[in-house]
Amino acid sequence: MSATVSHRLDALASRFGLERRGDAATPIAGVATLADAGPQQLAFLANPRYARQLASTRAGAVVLRAEQADACPVAALVAADPYLAFARIATLFESRPAPAPGVHSSTVVAPGARISASASIGPLCVIGNGAVIGDGAELGPHCVVGPDCTVGAQSRLVARVTLVERVTLGRRVLVHPGAVLGADGFGLAFDKDHWIKVPQLGGVRIGDDCEIGANTTIDRGALGDTVLEEDVRLDNQIQIAHNVFIGAHTAMAGCSAVAGSARVGRHCLIGGSAGILGHLEVADRVTITAMSLVTHSIREPGEYSSGTALQDNRQWRRNAARLKHLDELVRRVAALEKETRDD
Repeated sequence: MSATVSHRLDALASRFGLERRGDAATPIAGVATLADAGPQQLAFLANPRYARQLASTRAGAVVLRAEQADACPVAALVAADPYLAFARIATLFESRPAPAPGVHSSTVVAPGARISASASIGPLCVIGNGAVIGDGAELGPHCVVGPDCTVGAQSRLVARVTLVERVTLGRRVLVHPGAVLGADGFGLAFDKDHWIKVPQLGGVRIGDDCEIGANTTIDRGALGDTVLEEDVRLDNQIQIAHNVFIGAHTAMAGCSAVAGSARVGRHCLIGGSAGILGHLEVADRVTITAMSLVTHSIREPGEYSSGTALQDNRQWRRNAARLKHLDELVRRVAALEKETRDD
């Protein structure tokens, strides 16, 4: 077991460009929430709804905004964005042993595959013909890297990740367990009384520094490629259909989905269980709130929502019943307005 790492509060303030208030020698050996932190742990306050926990916190120090610092009963680090500052500091306490380079004896490697000597390939992996595993890449147990797939330098497939075929991962890509990249897109043509499968001849291209959540699926393109630009972050159980394009620095929350050939811009935020229909375009810097369905292209940046807010069930049922008569009501109002104008 490795020794506990501890940092003085003044060292953290200097390293991350933060204002310190309180004892410079306060030792910080870990991070935790306001409610759970102990005397040698750092907590943060970013969301105002947790402000009531500040008075009773036992943390050694708290990262917070300047306007909250006077109310802090312990040492503080003042930041314009406490959550961002906390995230950066927390990386100091994330330790994971570096994997030993080499290929596990139980892994199956096709003769045409190329694996860097500095890569680490775990047990029971399968590396297909034409696959390339870059410098310092890491494959956890039970990963499959199919034909003509590339895993870029320093990328990590945690476990049970499948790259089906013609998938290219950039550098420092993190793919969580159960993700499947490069499966067939859902391409079908109807012929009188049955479906004809459209061959999916494209691939998947993932930019540098992307993160793909557990059990997320990204289909390969029908002709061109499905593309994620750099620093795209996908949560768990997301579906990205064939020939979708997602711009750099966009983040999507769990269970959201993008249908085929849609284009999502840069710096977008897509809420949980939101859906974007196929062949649409979403501009840069668009936020789609949770459970929304995008049914037309969005040309301007901003925040967009759809759906019905949560209500008491009886109220919701009454409103749902009235919704059936909405068209009739609109026609009646229009008729009354016409009568008023005529009078």
